[in-house]
Formats: sequence, structure tokens, C-alpha cells
Amino acid sequence: MFAFLQPARKALRLLFLSLFALALAACDAGMTGGVSRGGPSVDTSKPVPVALLVPRGGSASDDLLANSLENAARLAMRDLTGVAIDLRVYATAGNAATAASVATQAVNDGAKIIIGPVYAEAANAAGVAAAGAGVNVLAFSNNTTIAGGNVFVLGPTFQTTADRLVSYAASQGKSRIVVVSAQDVAGQLGRTSIQNAISRSGATLAGSVDYPLSQQGVIDAVPRIKSTVDSSGADAVFMTSSTASALPLLAQLLPEAGIQPTVTQYIGLTRWDIPSPTLSLPGLQGGWFALPDPARSAAFSAKYQAAYGGTPHPIASLGFDGIAAVGALVAKGKSNALTGAALTQGAGFQGASGIFRLRSDGTNDRGLAIATIRNNQVVVIDAAPQSFGGAGF
Repeated sequence: MFAFLQPARKALRLLFLSLFALALAACDAGMTGGVSRGGPSVDTSKPVPVALLVPRGGSASDDLLANSLENAARLAMRDLTGVAIDLRVYATAGNAATAASVATQAVNDGAKIIIGPVYAEAANAAGVAAAGAGVNVLAFSNNTTIAGGNVFVLGPTFQTTADRLVSYAASQGKSRIVVVSAQDVAGQLGRTSIQNAISRSGATLAGSVDYPLSQQGVIDAVPRIKSTVDSSGADAVFMTSSTASALPLLAQLLPEAGIQPTVTQYIGLTRWDIPSPTLSLPGLQGGWFALPDPARSAAFSAKYQAAYGGTPHPIASLGFDGIAAVGALVAKGKSNALTGAALTQGAGFQGASGIFRLRSDGTNDRGLAIATIRNNQVVVIDAAPQSFGGAGF
């Protein structure tokens, strides 16, 4: 059913889809430098030049992703009222040097903001290229190490997920948490995100257990996890692993070791509903994970399907979100619509999969739902917030 610990070298280059689909790239849990509050002046009475950087020309899979991102961006443009966007699409071939070159071209062509590219190295290069002109970049990456200055990351981050889940766990009386993580980059960053969330939520870090990213490494870690849970009186185990990695094995071995999910709450940093066979794992029944607003996500997928006759790529929604944010700001009719100060408005934006906002450190917050697995089905137990400052934030 599962390929345990699939090769991850290529994955580290890509966007981490912990909230959408597959595990791809690594997120940084730490805080980044602040973003610039400036940006170019915009004449909102005319079509606003917007550059969309997509990985077209890199590979067949990159081409599919590029098409899906562009489709989603154009879908968002259809929803805009009283706003005209002159969308200009540039191909990066998934390459940093090319991304820098086309970002420079986009600025020279008059772009007032750049949406994309996908890969962290390319996004960073585009940001550097556009910085001199003061043009901001809304990258599709979620690698927060590149956030700051004129670069924002639109991709979902470990920190947003960890904050949401730890806050919910504490509210449900599950506040003594053991963190279980792999010794790879993603595992370490996920662990730090959970620890950060615990430290500011009033919960307690009951212990932390890591393991080498191998089948034997996971097997050998189970007695240590059991010992840590028993000695600390933990009432929750928060795992960073994805369904494509160690999660299925942990879901089998932890209950066998006596860590019963009916007593000790299992929590996951990644989506447990993808792929769907994960839902049938006995050890994950009753576990908690976060996901984007299901109703909004379904509506976006249906709209995309109707427009293009196919299913959107798991991160196509970020193309929609970038245009939605730009459109909402330009609609206000102000010349400073695309400055860093405007982009970080506290109210945020309505995106393809729910509300989101850009933070002053270049990262983002997203409104996530809390779900569990019951009888092999996903059940939402705490709805995604509909505004910032309400429940869930």
C-alpha cells in the first residue's frame, strides 16, 4: 500500500505540500527578517501589469504545474470586479538563473508585482533581481528562509499548521505533548515549528524523540517514544512525518507498543487524507490533522473543473491566491496598493482554499480546519476560521 521512505533528494527542491498534498520541500520554522514596506506606485485607473513566473520548460511535470498555476490565476481574474490586470506570463524552466533573468525582464516590461515562481532558489533569485526596482514578489514557495525584504511566500508553512493544531489540542485538554520527528531537514524544521507553537500556547513540551530516516530507525525509536510518553505523563504525540514517509509505520508500531490513540492523542503536521488509503490505517483513527477549508477548496476545484475540464494541481490554488490578493488591493484605488505595507494588511484576503494573510516577516497565516478520521472517513471537528482574530486565531 505504501512505499516507505521514498527517495527525498528531489523532493527537497520543491514546494512542501504538507497542507495540500505530498511532502515536497522543506519549511523553515524560524522567524525571518522583516519585509520592506515600500513598493512601486500603481495607476489603478489602468490595467495593472502583473508578472506571473511559472516553471514552464523545466520538465513535463513542471509544464503541467505551470499550466495549472496560470489557469488558476486567470480563473481568479474572472472574479475581479472593477479591476483590470494585465497578466504577463514568464517561463523560468524551474531554474534560478532563468528566474532572475525573466524577473528582470518583467520589471523592465513594467510589472508592478511578481507572482511566483515555485522553487525556493528561483524565488530567491527573482526577489534579488526585482529588489532594485522595489517590486515585491509573492512566491509560490513555502520555504520561509527566503522570506523577507521584497519576497513573500504564499505556500502553507509548518508554523501555521503547528500553531493551529497545538492551540486546538490545548483547548481540548491535550496539553502535554511529545514531539516525534525524523532527523532530516523537514523533520527538524517541523519539530522546531511544533516547539514554537507549544511555547506560545500555554501547552507543555513533554519530550522530543527523533529517529534516523530509515525503517530500522523508526522501529528502534518506538521504545524511546513509549518511555518518553510514560515518564512524562504526556497526553498527546505530535508527529511530523508524512504519509509518504514514516507515518504508516508509526501508526502501526505505536499502538502495538501500548501508546493507545484512544488515550494519547495522535496529531499530525501533514495531511493524513492523502493518499486516501491512509484513512484505513487503524492507528490513525481518531487522530487530528489540519487542512484548508474543505468547502472553499471544493468550490475552487469545481470552478476549475468547469473552466478547464480537469483537476487543478494541488498547489494551483496559490496562483489564484496571488491574483486575489492583488485584485483586492488594487480595487481600493490607491497608488500604494502593492507596497509591502498594503500587502500585509491585517484583514487578509479570501483565497481559493480559505482566508490567508501575509505577515510582516514575509511568511503567511492561513485559516485551517481541524479534522479527524472516523470509520476511515475524514470528519471536520473544528471549522476553518472565516476571518482573522476569531476562533482558530
